Parts: sequence; structure tokens; C-alpha cells
Amino acid sequence: MSPRALGPATLIRHLGAWRTPGSGAAYRQLAGAVRLLILDGRLPLAAKLPGEREVARALGLSRTTVSAAYGRLRDDGFLDGGPGEAARTRLPAAPRARATTEESPRSESAGPGMIDLTAAVLPADPNVHAAYVRALERLPANLPGHGYETAGLEELREAVAAGYRRRGLPTSPGQILITHGAHNGLVHLLRLTVRPGEAVVFDHPTYPQAIDAILAAGARPAPVALPDGPGDEGWDVEGLASACRDSGAPMAYLVLDHNNPTGRMMRAADRLRLLAALKGSQTLLVLDETLVELTLSGPPALTASAVDAPRIVRLGSMSKSVWGGLRIGWIRADRAVIQRLAQSRASFDLGTPILEQLAAVELLNDGGQALAARRPLLRARRDHLRAHLAERLPDWICPRAAGGLSLWAHLPAPISSALTVLAETEGLRLAAGPRFGVDGAFERRLRLPYTLPEPVLDEAVERLARAAHRLTRGGKPAVTKPTRPVPIY
Repeated sequence: MSPRALGPATLIRHLGAWRTPGSGAAYRQLAGAVRLLILDGRLPLAAKLPGEREVARALGLSRTTVSAAYGRLRDDGFLDGGPGEAARTRLPAAPRARATTEESPRSESAGPGMIDLTAAVLPADPNVHAAYVRALERLPANLPGHGYETAGLEELREAVAAGYRRRGLPTSPGQILITHGAHNGLVHLLRLTVRPGEAVVFDHPTYPQAIDAILAAGARPAPVALPDGPGDEGWDVEGLASACRDSGAPMAYLVLDHNNPTGRMMRAADRLRLLAALKGSQTLLVLDETLVELTLSGPPALTASAVDAPRIVRLGSMSKSVWGGLRIGWIRADRAVIQRLAQSRASFDLGTPILEQLAAVELLNDGGQALAARRPLLRARRDHLRAHLAERLPDWICPRAAGGLSLWAHLPAPISSALTVLAETEGLRLAAGPRFGVDGAFERRLRLPYTLPEPVLDEAVERLARAAHRLTRGGKPAVTKPTRPVPIY
């Protein structure tokens, strides 16, 4: 099968629990679910969808229902091809106003601007501009050279290594490779470590871009569910170890320090148990630590994360704690792994921009003062968002995240995708729960970042509550026209 052709089983897996009783005609719900998959990137553009008969048979619907859903998607600009022709995914060429009807009303109180809750990121640290000014002053000293620093500037690698040493992890600059963010580091590790068809184990739910990178590498996803019962805050350590052993996975990607999206943190004792269970295994443990410094309650994640072993590789980044526009990340690993990565990256990219590296040095050498000032702000916004959600949506369960940048809300019904579609008509952009997993999981979940100012969070909750109440009453999602798929950060 062409990689651009989707079979009915693949489409159904992505759809998950797409239908909500009492929320409108089946064809409208199906069209809205497919539209959401296209917008958030779970269905690639120009992908050929299965035929109407195949989808109808697989979903237990009439062909008329599927034909009507495809027709609506064509009318709205999300599918190419006329009736009877192959349907390929696309995006509308430009935003177009859709007529308001009783069937698809847009709230007049949605406000003039869209509130975007798809990105769990902070605005730039106030010191970023000053860091770039100082970096420009220091740039001339680097200009006589060719500028290709495959592993990264020595002084930046030393600044990163010093941060690990403060955590109790002896580290030298030779154990650090500077990358274009943590995601770029994961891509390098996948290229070096995993062959197509091999398994990659990961905690489930997890960072959406990591799932995309694993699939793009041709790897086989091997998710291990995080325990989700009342009071569960840990990991299935035995399940992770069994998945690594049984699948022969060359890599496990884990977000143990304020898991994105749940915010939970693995205890040091459980990390030691995991390492003991994997003793003798060839699985490379890749730990994404982009949120490790954002502990808001309880013992700092930095303490637990000091557990180390030769088979552990760590990904770090400045995008969550400093600024997403500063594309500086790093890999900490054994020297031999770093050397192999530096050699292999030459066919992929030639290094990281020097000016950004110099700015990163300035920001990392502040002794953590800027980040210390941000934690109380995040803690206040987290608690404010939880309180407002409890008031306006009392049947939602929103555990208090130990750290990170978002809440992982538990919804009263499997409505996450439908709610995401409807919320956009209220002027609120959301990341549906299934975006953080595979096989259509997490329709009862929704990630809600608390990185925006409190008045904006208040308005976001009001719009969310209106959308949820409309959905409960059987409101119909209207169609709006974003011009590109929505990335999830």
C-alpha cells in the first residue's frame, strides 16, 4: 500500500470514539472527527482515504451516511475529488466565512480573538533580549572560524554539563551534543538506533511530536499505559520492563519528569527498580527532561532524576523553561554515543547556529534565577485554572499537576474530539486527548495548559464551558477554517 493511502483500519484507529449520542447526525459527527484529524496532523495531507463502501462497512454505517460526511468535507475544502472519485485530504486554500445557521451557530460572545490552548509554552523569559545583545557582542570572536560546530560550542557544552553536575550527575562537555531542540535530538537518536519495523517503547500518553517522530522513523509504537485509577500517580514499571524485553525494543522514550501531558513524576525508587529490571537489556533509555526544572509541588524532579546508568540518554531543551523560539537543546550520553551522533548528524544537519548558542550560554549561566522567579507564577496560574474549572465544570476531574505546564483533565464522557471541534466555534483552540496517544485513546481526556495570564485563562474556561454545555445539549459543531494543521507543543 502506498504510504499516502490509508486503509479503513488505520482510519478507524485514528477516529477512536468519534460518535457521541445526542450530539447530532452521524454524518456531521464523522465529518467533524475527520476534519479534526486533518487539522491536528494525525492524517497527513494528500493522503488517500478509503472508499465510502469500505468505511461504511468498517463503521457499521450506511454508505449514504459516509457519502454525506465526505460531501461535507469536500464542500468545506478538506477533501479533493468529486463523488465517486478518490478522496484525498487537503486544507482549504484560504479562510472563508461559513454562513451561520441554526444548525451551526457561532457564539457572539466568543470575542475578537482566538485563544490557543494547543501550546503548553511560556512567553520569552525577560532576559532573552539582553542575552542576545551580549551574544552579538561576543560573536566577532567566533567569526574567524568556519562556524560548523558539529557537537556544539565548547563553552555551551560546558554550561550544560555544569547543570548536570549540580544535579549530582558527573558530566563532561564530551558527553554533550547541542541540537535544534529536544525533538531534533530524538530524531537523531532514532536515526542512529532504530531500524524500520523495530519497536520503540514509550509511556502512554506522551508528547505528540515524539509519537510523530517515532512513526516517521518507520518504528513500531509500543505504548505502555500510565496507571489511571483513582489516586494513581506513578508508572507501570513492570509493564515498561516487560515491553522492552518482549519486543526487543532498541529504544524506550520516557518522559519521567513532569510527563507531558499528565504532569506526573516518577519517584527515584521506581527509577532504580526500572534500571534493575532492565539489567542486561540492550534497550537505550531516552529520557526527555525538557520539563525537569518545572517542579511546582513536592520534592524537585532534579533530585529523583539524578539516577544514572550507561544505557540512559537524556534530552534537554530551553524551549519550555526559557523560550520556544530559542531552538537550543542537547543530548547527554556516554562519550561513545555522542561521538557516533556527531558523525551521523553530518548527513542530516551541520550543527546549531552560533549566535543562538552564545545566547544560550548567557541564559544558562544566570544560576537559575530567572526560572526560580517563574515557578511561583506558574503555580498560581495552575491553581487558578483548577479553581475556575471546578466552578464552571464541576463534573470534570482535574488532578493537580506536580509540575510541568498543563493539566490533564478527565472528562465525564468520551467527548474530547467532538468538544475540540465545537470549542473552535467559541473561539477556543484545544488539543484533543487522542493527539497524545495512539489507536484513538484518551477521548475522555483533554490537556489544558496554564501558561497564559489568568484573565485569558478565565475567558478560555468560559468558552470551554459554553462548548461543553452545547455538546451536552446536542449542539452541532460549526466549521471554521484554520489555514494549516495545528502543531501541539
